[in-house]
Amino acid sequence: MSAIEKLLLGLRFIGFANGLRTLSFSLQRDWLEWRYGEEPKRADPLWPGDLQECRAIPGGGKFHFQNAELELFFLAPDLVRVTWQPGELPPPYALAGQAWPAVESEFHDTGMVRSVSSEQLEVFVAEDGGLRFLDGSGKVLRTESPPQRQGASWVHRSSLLPQEGIFGLGERTTGLDLHGGRYRVWNMDPDGNYGPGTDPIYLNIPAYLSLKPEGGYFIFYENGHDGEFDFGSVADRIGSTQETAGTETERTQQSKVTFKGGALRYYFIPGGPRHALERFGELVGRAPLPPRWALGFHQSRWGYRTAEDIREVVAGFEQHELPLSAIHLDIDYMVGFRVFTVDEERFPDLPGLVADLARKGVKVVTILDPGVKRDRNYEIYKQGREKDMFCKLPSGGVFHGPVWPGNCAFPDFTDPQVRAWWGEQYDILLDAGVAGIWHDMNEPAVFTAWGMNRLPLAVRHALDGAEGDHGDAHNFYGLLMNRAGYEALRAARPEQRPWLLSRSGWAGLQRYAWNWTGDTETSWAALHMTIGTVLNLGLSGIPYSGPDIGGFSGSPDAELFTRWFQLATFMPFFRNHSAVGTARREPWTFGQPTLDITRKYLNLRRRLLPYLYTLAWEANRWGYPLIRPLFWRHPRETSLWAVDDAFTLGDALLVAPVLEQGARTRSLALPSGYWYDFWGETVYQGPGEVELSAPLERIPLLVRQGAVLPLEERDGLHLHIYPPVEGGGGGALYSDRGEGYGPGRLDEFDLVLAGNALELVWRKQGEYPFPYPQVELHLHGLQAESIWLDGSELTMEIDPLRLERFERVRFEFKARH
Repeated sequence: MSAIEKLLLGLRFIGFANGLRTLSFSLQRDWLEWRYGEEPKRADPLWPGDLQECRAIPGGGKFHFQNAELELFFLAPDLVRVTWQPGELPPPYALAGQAWPAVESEFHDTGMVRSVSSEQLEVFVAEDGGLRFLDGSGKVLRTESPPQRQGASWVHRSSLLPQEGIFGLGERTTGLDLHGGRYRVWNMDPDGNYGPGTDPIYLNIPAYLSLKPEGGYFIFYENGHDGEFDFGSVADRIGSTQETAGTETERTQQSKVTFKGGALRYYFIPGGPRHALERFGELVGRAPLPPRWALGFHQSRWGYRTAEDIREVVAGFEQHELPLSAIHLDIDYMVGFRVFTVDEERFPDLPGLVADLARKGVKVVTILDPGVKRDRNYEIYKQGREKDMFCKLPSGGVFHGPVWPGNCAFPDFTDPQVRAWWGEQYDILLDAGVAGIWHDMNEPAVFTAWGMNRLPLAVRHALDGAEGDHGDAHNFYGLLMNRAGYEALRAARPEQRPWLLSRSGWAGLQRYAWNWTGDTETSWAALHMTIGTVLNLGLSGIPYSGPDIGGFSGSPDAELFTRWFQLATFMPFFRNHSAVGTARREPWTFGQPTLDITRKYLNLRRRLLPYLYTLAWEANRWGYPLIRPLFWRHPRETSLWAVDDAFTLGDALLVAPVLEQGARTRSLALPSGYWYDFWGETVYQGPGEVELSAPLERIPLLVRQGAVLPLEERDGLHLHIYPPVEGGGGGALYSDRGEGYGPGRLDEFDLVLAGNALELVWRKQGEYPFPYPQVELHLHGLQAESIWLDGSELTMEIDPLRLERFERVRFEFKARH
């Protein structure tokens, strides 16, 4: 898109008056940064220098170098915190705050070799500050050069194997494997719709998973400053000074991490994706169990301007028999886009509208931005000025910048008093019965005519007493806005689970909110990009995300909409949303066959809710993402590392979306094992390439051998059994009332293959009563010759098998060929 096209698109969205404000603000921002910004001092690179002394501390060791201090501290036997100073330590916004039990560690100093170790991990420290990380078996996982200090910045290099896979860093647009790329970690609205290759965008997390043929590790940099990760875009030589740390001096690639300020603090976890996400979830917290309705289908559009518009859309879903869980109100419901207001002309009875929709089973979600309109007759702005709640200029005055309402003040969410005050304002929406809150523009973004659309770096923040400028606080802003909202909803409605949706955030966002991937362009390339984006978010600790179906900014044709809808059916967050000025996108607007196809997938999503809810329970308990890369269970299958055109939903389902216009078949890199076709009875064997049929009405969908897949039907729970070709298998079902904090239950269904018999064993735990009147069993791929129920043979043919309760079902069949 050309600069002129971008300007015209921006003016179409924000209007001429805001365009003038934007021009004025951009000049003011540049002046502020010239007036208060510090010229970067020319500083020579400074390495730690020679090691002066070292000593053991409980749980680790301290090392004093000529120009730096190093602390190694074990939080767990497989989790070590590394801190290099000078530089301010980060505010602990990302951390879950739990107390870690003391770890038994050993400190070794032989004069030539120094290390700190636990039973699972050892870190060697070289004389010049190079580090080497080994697992419990003595295998080298990571080798680091001495970090480099340049002014206030840190530069951190480590060796990078040519075949190493790199995943994570939050929201990326360049595919699944990040090796060979350079990425900025700075939350940013990409100034309109974005597509593949745009960097950075809204949600950056300085954490990544490294996979190598011989093993892997996970690393999280607890530093909120503007930074950059370069994963081998150039080859370099690790200097011979590393020989004391056991580093090879042959030419190799390097990763290079740079932060513009703060201490260099990071956490190292050895192991593959499952273990890494479990331990990382312990460190930064895991997502709470959502209300069950949030896993359904959400309809939204910027341009539903009145209550009548909302009623008509919901009526359309009813008329066309399309399941609908929630509808979202964008900025049009407010008075002149003023947050915490409702336009009573266009929405004369919001509580009545919410109540009417609730009776139809449809929840209402309302949007909020952080910008508070500069208007002395506007109560929220008046309160914020009087109580000193807004971000300030260095001069002490309140900072204002242009957003949708015009010039706005911005709450300083790094101040706990501001978070509490902001949380009090949600009552106007909660009292109306609104079920969820949607946080937008919280990078935070402002309108600019040129340059980055952020607050000036000179703007001041409290940082929970530490004080600093916007460079210190920027990446934390969205996280802390969500913290304020979550804590407000939790306090106001303690019997309900808060549900928040956010465009921006940082490490730990999952404790407070879900995410969506923002303003994507409408294109086949953006459809493909979505898979890698959401997978990398999941590998960064964010289990709930999804795209605007069809892209935000354009008008997809029926085929692109259909293929995007099919993919989104299996994403954690399932929403249809689009920009004002684009063609309407409710499913019926495309006519046939699109309407029938979307109905089919909406009903499939409804049927999958027991499975999805169980995956949500897993995310809460272990930190696993709901959708997973194909290498999740096969991290040593290097051929899967770069596969970003397919994914698994949990461990049972493999989803292979169609990503090319006109395609009616597609090839798939299949992981090891046997896979059943969900739509038929064909069984495929991996690893290897397979060709799958994909007519317009069908997304290729496979089920792992050994899975027990729970599907909810109108007459109860149906368990679909996909017999293992070898070994065992099973599945689980988590249930509770779908809301609040009462008891739950876990039902586990184990499959045991013994000769020519397959046994299904039902194990139960928990106080919540089983929520289904009966269970119906569907056996795929095999025809049972006899069936035994709790030790007694069934003498009559029953197909399908409907049972109220059982302990053990045994299927006997002929030998396979």
